[in-house]
Amino acid sequence: MSATDHVTSAPDNRVQMHADGEWLLVELQGAWRITETRPSWMSLLAGRDPVRVKLVWGKLEDWDSALLLFVFEVKQWCRVKGVYCDLSDLPDALQQLLRQLVVVNETRMVVDRSRNFLTMVGLAAQDVWAKTKEIATFVGECVISATGLAKRPHKFRWRDCVDEMQQCGAMALPIVSLISLLTGLIMAYQSAVLMRQFGADIYVADAVGLVMVREMGAMMTAIILAGRTGAAFAATLGNMKAGEEIDALQTLGIRPVDFLVMPRLVALGLMMPLLALYANGLGILGGMAVSLGLLDIPPTAYWVETQTAIDMSDIMTGLIKASAFGVLVGLAGCHCGLRAERSAAGVGRATTSAVVMGLLLIIVSDAVFAVTFNIFGW
Repeated sequence: MSATDHVTSAPDNRVQMHADGEWLLVELQGAWRITETRPSWMSLLAGRDPVRVKLVWGKLEDWDSALLLFVFEVKQWCRVKGVYCDLSDLPDALQQLLRQLVVVNETRMVVDRSRNFLTMVGLAAQDVWAKTKEIATFVGECVISATGLAKRPHKFRWRDCVDEMQQCGAMALPIVSLISLLTGLIMAYQSAVLMRQFGADIYVADAVGLVMVREMGAMMTAIILAGRTGAAFAATLGNMKAGEEIDALQTLGIRPVDFLVMPRLVALGLMMPLLALYANGLGILGGMAVSLGLLDIPPTAYWVETQTAIDMSDIMTGLIKASAFGVLVGLAGCHCGLRAERSAAGVGRATTSAVVMGLLLIIVSDAVFAVTFNIFGW
């Protein structure tokens, strides 16, 4: 060290700082433990503004992540101030940990707070408008394809439709059976608690039958298929897009909506009413079992009371809902699959979006149906 050099005492004895011309030598020594207070780099500088900083490996007794965080603080300060930082004297293990910490810090999501509230609202509105146009375009393509199917049914891929009907219909029977039977049991138990207070046990059949036929049969079946079939549609089409199979169809002049979407929509539209009828029957059967075991109502009396409470308008109401729910679930799954990103993560996000969108469409459309049927007295 030259005669002009000097040593500056630091507030922490683990750091010795030596000024050597334009260099600031920072010697690390002592024991560095995360359980102890870590020295602050800004307080150590004490107003100095060096041009170059070098960290020197001194007589260190022991060190852990406390030393790593201190070196990272020095490096970040040098990067912000534009000061050259020399870390060549540090061991390779510490430098490797420092590089990993820098990478993690740089990849951390940074929230842009420079935009004001009105800007954020405008950007959100633009995003909603763009997605609305995408959905409207997709629905329009499906309508055009359905019109072509009605005019030229012999050109429709019925074999693919039958395969999809088996997947979304016959293969869904076990889970639909379980959920529908349990739904009927639960509604019968809850109705029995209320009806017993008035001595009207037999009206449990009316409550279970009407709720299953008009509402719960179609609703529960649609929810099951939204999580099962809608997600499968989105995953299948998303993988096909990631594998550029959809691009190959477009190159050959084949519209993906005609080749991939319509068979799935027709399959769901045809199978949903059948599954809803099956769910209605099992729900009524579950209510009959509870009535027999809990209320001592014979199955024949329960069935006769159910027939008096339900007419064809109730059944048709449930079937109309079921058909609409099936088409909406298919639209949500196919739309999210065709709009998926070309990656495994994109396919996963598309699958999640398909389930969420399907459930949302089911609830909204059911509310619309309830208001509409009430207006027309159905």
